[in-house]
Amino acid sequence: MTPTDQLRDIRQLRDIRSTPRRKVLISGAGIAGPALAFWLNRHGFAVTVVEKASAPRSGGYPIDVRGTALEVVRRMGILPRLREAHIDLRRLTFLDADGGEVASLDPHTVTGGVAGEDLEVPRGDLTEALHSAVRDDVEFLFDDSIDTLDQSGGHGVDVAFRGGGRRTFDMVIGADGLHSRTREALFGPEEQFHRYLGYCFAGFTMRNTFGLSHETVLWNTPGRAAALYAVGDDDEVHAFLNFAHPEPPFDAFRNPEAQRDLVAAVFADAGWEVPGMVAALRDADDLFFDVVSQIRMPRWSSGRVALVGDAAYAPSFLTGQGSSLALVGAYMLAASLADRDHTAGFAAYEDSTRGFVTANQDQVGKGDATLFPTTARALEQRNAMLRQLSTMPPSPEGRPAHSALTLPEFMPVT
Repeated sequence: MTPTDQLRDIRQLRDIRSTPRRKVLISGAGIAGPALAFWLNRHGFAVTVVEKASAPRSGGYPIDVRGTALEVVRRMGILPRLREAHIDLRRLTFLDADGGEVASLDPHTVTGGVAGEDLEVPRGDLTEALHSAVRDDVEFLFDDSIDTLDQSGGHGVDVAFRGGGRRTFDMVIGADGLHSRTREALFGPEEQFHRYLGYCFAGFTMRNTFGLSHETVLWNTPGRAAALYAVGDDDEVHAFLNFAHPEPPFDAFRNPEAQRDLVAAVFADAGWEVPGMVAALRDADDLFFDVVSQIRMPRWSSGRVALVGDAAYAPSFLTGQGSSLALVGAYMLAASLADRDHTAGFAAYEDSTRGFVTANQDQVGKGDATLFPTTARALEQRNAMLRQLSTMPPSPEGRPAHSALTLPEFMPVT
């Protein structure tokens, strides 16, 4: 960098910090949204978070925090709290069509995680920790969402809320998940960015009548899988029903009854404990249904509006990296905007983060879901591999993609 470049950057930073606090609206209070709010607040922004739910969402299935994302939560000061919430999963057992054991493994052997370092926590524990870390410093608008965005005036983004209010922000960030309405409003229909990986899944909780503790049991037939996940000694287990499907069932995304009917039809003749799981699915009040897919976009911003987390680059749950990408992406976006205007900041965000995102998304591709084979031959090959793994200790190292980015340091605005 030349002395002229250095002087220009110093002047730009001075100009940015001498102006009134830049106002940012974040849509979504899941994982990426509060994490981004935390770091933008530290960088001196005035932050508002809008969330369509009435409160931070509790419960939810267990999620992983790995690699570079561990450093993000450490810098946020919430790592000790998440360590306390860590799920000590001790065994992963694979079953055949009749319920017979194929292999029983240390979970890290399959996931590529690092024992004693990586975290697995209930999703609600992570969202609550993130919300608690920032709720006193930024504005949260629950029970509301963005209706329209207009940045044609050139002075900012004019936002109309579904609740009736209108406000203007310097920037708007969509952190509203895989089926992001912000992305749709800005870039068009989801289908053009949706990379379907060939599977659908349903998750819910049900009574633990199986005697399971700190373990997961996974049943497979070609193209179908059923899992019971006991995070502790509780009287409930997380149930998952996963199945291959030729096309995304877009008509079922916002229709819970259609989701239940689809899953029940797919598993109608299944054995093991699946009939009881399907019956529990019918009565579950916490059903979460979605497709296994990724979001791949050529760019993550347009004008003064950008995307972060699953809205921009969902990697699919097969990678185990969705939450980690959201945490790292939020940090990198905030750091990129700290001393730049929105144009330069969004460009720096993509330049510094896209390689990390792509490396993690490339961990899985269509048809590569090793845990969920779609043919009898692939299932036989997978089972042979699992029997071999059962005689091996877990790898001491996680997959390089988990830690393939070094976070920049920054000085918080005082």
